[in-house]
Amino acid sequence: MMLNRLIFVCLHLFAMARCAATPISLSTKDRHRLEAIVRQHHAPQSLVLRARVILLAAAGVGVRETARELGIGRKTVQRWRKRWLASAEQPFAKRLCDAPRPGTPPTFMPEQICQIIALACEPPSESGRPFTHWTHATLAMAASEEGIVESISGHSVGRFLREVRLKPHRTRGWINTPRDTDFAAKCGDICQTYRLAPERAAAGIATRSIDEMTGVQALERAAPTQPMRPGRPERTEFEYVRHGTTTLIADFDVATGTVGYRLGQTRTEADFAHYLATLLATRSPETHWHLVMDNLNIHCSEAVVRLIAETIGFDGDLGVKGQCGILESMATREKFLRDPSHRIVFHFTPKHASWLNQIEMWFSILARKVIRRGNFTSVQDLNAKIVRFIDFFNKTMATPFRWTYEGKPLAA
Repeated sequence: MMLNRLIFVCLHLFAMARCAATPISLSTKDRHRLEAIVRQHHAPQSLVLRARVILLAAAGVGVRETARELGIGRKTVQRWRKRWLASAEQPFAKRLCDAPRPGTPPTFMPEQICQIIALACEPPSESGRPFTHWTHATLAMAASEEGIVESISGHSVGRFLREVRLKPHRTRGWINTPRDTDFAAKCGDICQTYRLAPERAAAGIATRSIDEMTGVQALERAAPTQPMRPGRPERTEFEYVRHGTTTLIADFDVATGTVGYRLGQTRTEADFAHYLATLLATRSPETHWHLVMDNLNIHCSEAVVRLIAETIGFDGDLGVKGQCGILESMATREKFLRDPSHRIVFHFTPKHASWLNQIEMWFSILARKVIRRGNFTSVQDLNAKIVRFIDFFNKTMATPFRWTYEGKPLAA
């Protein structure tokens, strides 16, 4: 009996020795950090649990009591107490993190991944596939057919492409603009014209930006538009009835922000020359003008050149269109209209740079506020609503655009 009792006492003491843990002491800074983790509502629960284990250990609570209070196993408590003590030299952020794990070996070799990425950068037509662009699924299929990998999922292909920021399923439009040797000069000239507009206006010199908005459709919705409701936007009928189109020729006063206009069915050389003659007649015959527009052919037409020559009192020989003199070609007519010594000076935007024309900005306002969501029963109805908006705009909304571009080359 005495021997059995002695063995029991020894086993009990041995078990208590195993459960006894090395005491943990915390610095004030570490204690505050651990308490902050416990108080965080959005901290991972595994991290909060480990912080509580260390705090209880620092408070003198044993392994068994800690496991019982936190509802975890004793081995877990012992593991994190030992790991905390063993990582005393490491930064605080790493002392509660999981230990590195070896993980499974990679399924695809780096060489295979590089080949898949190279395949994604080639047009599908080069490998004889009858589509215009890759998707993750078609790339996975092609990689298997080309013998790059035995098999691969579209999800894995997408992961490789995301790592190198490739998106073959997306596209954006752009225009390959030929290098205009005079781009910088033309752009700088227009920007300077905008900057000088207020000063010139004070001196009685007019600055206008002119362009045309063609093919504006008079669309009537096949069903009434349903107004918005809480939780649901306005609903516009998809189908519509066409009632024809109209053409708007407009000018934007760079100094005041007001708009002039003419509505009609066509935009011909004669239409533009007539509009220009009407615009010039709104001021006294001695007024100086600076007119900004794009390089559309009707803006440099024979009719425009003859109109300007007559208006400024030019008595020289204009020549013959297509043969000689000022009227010979677009280039010669443009040079005449650009002449800064004239009372009326044209400023043409470079090719594919109509965004320099301020009237284009106003056209976008008109499209958003009147045309895009409008409902028009006829061309006359469309014209009436455009006229009504322009009158409203000139009375209540007209203001000069704040032009910040200085004519420097844009980033490639």
